[in-house]
Amino acid sequence: MATLIEDLDERGMLDTTLVVVMGEFGRTPKITTLPGSKTPGRDHWSSAMSILVAGCGTPPGQIVGATDKNGYTAIESIYGPENLVSSVYLKLGIDPNTIVYNRVGRPIHLVSDDRPIKELMG
Repeated sequence: MATLIEDLDERGMLDTTLVVVMGEFGRTPKITTLPGSKTPGRDHWSSAMSILVAGCGTPPGQIVGATDKNGYTAIESIYGPENLVSSVYLKLGIDPNTIVYNRVGRPIHLVSDDRPIKELMG
């Protein structure tokens, strides 16, 4: 990932390319064995997760937010998925307040909360 971002930067493409690396969930802070399983591992964990964002004017080298000392719960700069989506839309020049209409004319908002993650906006 570092090589991709460095390459985009060296070619002058990082300002117009947005790189987002994430999964759908965080992982449990501790390795556990689920009932019925013989293999220990980490399960889905919705209370905290990590996401890498680079490019399109995102300030480099920062950490946004924090968890408690055990990694169980976000305790600082708490954002939801809609805030990330709003940030991505804004960086790509899309108004997050846009309303689209389905085939029967029902309005659909792109996001339910249009507040971006301010630390990503630069």
